[in-house]
Amino acid sequence: MPTSHVDVATEHASRYLQQLCKHWAHKFPVEFDPNHGTIDLSLGRAVLDADAAALHIAVTADEAGSLERLETVVADHIKRFAFREELIFDWKRASAA
Repeated sequence: MPTSHVDVATEHASRYLQQLCKHWAHKFPVEFDPNHGTIDLSLGRAVLDADAAALHIAVTADEAGSLERLETVVADHIKRFAFREELIFDWKRASAA
């Protein structure tokens, strides 16, 4: 399955993780605590981990054509929550085995 990940530098990683999970909980299966979350979206799955310095996100798409869309949807939502700071999303694609 097509996968990519990103490490987003922010001191507010836990806040953004929880906001995103709560935001999508009414629409998709979501599990989360302050440091880890999973969201099963219609395009694929997002796994988020928060620490004091960064929000670590991995996305896995159901099909190759959906990966970029999934990256964009996740990043755009987090950017909206983080309007007070400018976050950088430099997605890295996992190489096919």
